[in-house]
Amino acid sequence: MDRHDSDPTLMSGDSSQPITVTIGATVPTGFEHTAAEEVNEKIGASARISRDRGRIYFQITTDKLPLVHHLKSVDNLFVVVEEFENFQFKDSKEEVFADLQALASNLPWHNALEVWKMNISLKKKRGRRRGNAASRPSPDAGQDAAEDAVSMETEHKAAQEVDGQEGGSPERDGEPKEEGSEVKPLKFRVTCNRAGDKHSFTSNEAAREFGGAVQEVFQWKADMTRFDVEVLLNIHNSEVVVGIALTEESLHRRNITHFGPTTLRSTLAYGMLRLCKPQPSDIIIDPMCGTGAIPVEGAMEWRQAFYVAGDNNDMAVSRTVNNVGHIQRKRQDAGSTAPGLPVDTLQWDVCHLPVRTGSVDIVITDMPFGKRMGSKKKNWDLYPSCLREMARVCRPGTGKAVLLTQDKKCFTKALSRMGGLWRKSHTVWVNIGGLHAGVFVLKRTGSAFGTTPEDLRDARGAEGPEEAELKNNLRTQMV
Repeated sequence: MDRHDSDPTLMSGDSSQPITVTIGATVPTGFEHTAAEEVNEKIGASARISRDRGRIYFQITTDKLPLVHHLKSVDNLFVVVEEFENFQFKDSKEEVFADLQALASNLPWHNALEVWKMNISLKKKRGRRRGNAASRPSPDAGQDAAEDAVSMETEHKAAQEVDGQEGGSPERDGEPKEEGSEVKPLKFRVTCNRAGDKHSFTSNEAAREFGGAVQEVFQWKADMTRFDVEVLLNIHNSEVVVGIALTEESLHRRNITHFGPTTLRSTLAYGMLRLCKPQPSDIIIDPMCGTGAIPVEGAMEWRQAFYVAGDNNDMAVSRTVNNVGHIQRKRQDAGSTAPGLPVDTLQWDVCHLPVRTGSVDIVITDMPFGKRMGSKKKNWDLYPSCLREMARVCRPGTGKAVLLTQDKKCFTKALSRMGGLWRKSHTVWVNIGGLHAGVFVLKRTGSAFGTTPEDLRDARGAEGPEEAELKNNLRTQMV
């Protein structure tokens, strides 16, 4: 392979003609289908779910690259250099390393590096535009969606411009500032993610050998911390994908600045919200909001609904208020005079919500796992009381609940007591920091609260006097 055809420090940078590339994205494990739906909805591309859980792939033309950065369900983005569905790994390390070294010099790097250059240019133009945004008032203060459309159109144009025309370091742009000036080599690193028990090598060994070959091809300088280009080597059993990263850090922290001990990832919060399909004018509550990741994410994406965030912990309430305030200040600094986020925050007891019966459309929350917050023992009393109170405030027949918990045994037992109030629609199994958790999607039955034995039980599930009276009345009617 001719180095002059692949090294971004020597490429012309002419990206006027869109090219078709494959984009890879890491997503919260278990929410691959949800992410694929978003890709189809916002970009119009069909996403393929990888056999390696937590990844999806989809094809785009490079003029749609700005839209990719507006996806809410993805953690990291990369452009695919090449995919191998059945890579034949040899038995010995030496043979595997020889194959990896040979692979680096035979890959079609050109299009992926062009996308990497466009991505760098796109981030630079967005940064300059945001820096000047305070002096430009919004043309329509009441239409956040219109602002986003203008933003995407501007990014679209920026992605097609030749980078390096308004300054910037040659290391970042991949272009020399002046003709004849010395071009500094790019800094890079190789990151290997490996899964499978039939490999004779470790992830670090594969990254080292493949990285050495990449260095020989491009004459780049290896740097594990201050790198310009991150080359990805993803190995899942016999599947191998080589890519170039388009994000420097995970997008899951995008809206949160005040973190708590169990802050929910924004991408996971978005996936949970998509499961309940919020509609305009819906009243949505998060009764155990923590740092407010769910209501903040919902208010940013589904703006016509109204959100109430509550928690019994005053620090959690304070963090939520600060996170909502941070986003509103960012909007003001950007020159927007649009209304604030439709979120109210208050302190309450989840088992005694100050909310009118049957007034809520959706309950969505991250319940205590009983590890960092609460305890497994307390959950046996807490979960039945929570489900009962959520059923009270939820609209009979149309209300929904989307509840995340790792304490599956306790939750399943509590839900079995509430057969007259809740019906389980389906469950999405997710991996959260190595913990196997479930997102339970429930539908409120049509039974009015106060007419079933389930809603008359006390916090321990014991039969109270009202329930006994109801049962006696039922028996009398049957006789």
